Amino acid sequence: MENYFHVRLEPRAVNAISVLGLAHLGDGVFELLVRAQLCADGRVTPSALHRAAVRQVRAPAQARRADRLLPLLTEEELGYFRRGRNAHPHHTVPRGASREEYAKATGLETLFGALYLLGRRARINELFNLTMEDDHAL
Repeated sequence: MENYFHVRLEPRAVNAISVLGLAHLGDGVFELLVRAQLCADGRVTPSALHRAAVRQVRAPAQARRADRLLPLLTEEELGYFRRGRNAHPHHTVPRGASREEYAKATGLETLFGALYLLGRRARINELFNLTMEDDHAL
């Protein structure tokens, strides 16, 4: 593979990757999208950018975003979400998040990681934008 910005793996290759591996990648994908959105929205001071990004990528916020997406997901996408949600990481739940919120956040990250590796950038963008609607409610 030479261009990691445009990765496109076959579904069986993506399915062979561990759930926590997909979630790790999806965490980065989601955070990059949040940071890009914040910069595009004109938040210019580094401390304001950082605080806003942290608020949006924390498990409770990601869990609320996942709840928005669930009715919109395909069966395949729901499968990735469930794999992540049902994963049992060997570390504790972050402070400020419930187990349920952390599980949903891991599901969201797993979904975004899988979609990235499948090369489905348009779908990632669509889902991300849908999660950001009514952002003032979060």
